[in-house]
Amino acid sequence: MNFLFFLSMFLPIISFNDAPEPWQISFQDPATPIMQGIIDLHHDIAFFLIVVSIFVLWMITRTLYHFNSKKNPIPEKIIHGTAIEIAWTVTPSLILVLIAIPSFALLYGMDETIDPSITVKAIGRQWYWS
Repeated sequence: MNFLFFLSMFLPIISFNDAPEPWQISFQDPATPIMQGIIDLHHDIAFFLIVVSIFVLWMITRTLYHFNSKKNPIPEKIIHGTAIEIAWTVTPSLILVLIAIPSFALLYGMDETIDPSITVKAIGRQWYWS
C-alpha cells in the first residue's frame, strides 16, 4: 500500500521531467546538440540586446541632460563628426558579424542529415493531414 502511494505521488514528477510547465519562461532542457546551440545563440543575442539597450538609454539620458534648452540656450553648431559616424557604422557591423558567425554555423549544422531510420511524408490539406 505504501509503495502505491509513493508511486502515485512521485510518478508525475518523474515522468514529466522535460515537459513544459505553466508560466515557464526559459527553454526546456535540450535533447540534441542543435537545440543546445539554439539556446546558446539565444543567450548570446539576448546579451547583445541588453548591452546595446543600456548603452542607447545611457546616450539618450546623457543627451537630454547636457543639451537641455535651459542649460544651453544657444545651440552649438556641429558640422562634421567623422569619427562618431565611423564608430556608429562599424560597431553595429561588428556586432552583427559576432551574431552571424555562430548562427551560420548552427544553420549549417541543422542542414546535416544523418541516415534516418524512418521517413514520414505528411501532406497538409485544408482540413486534414494525409
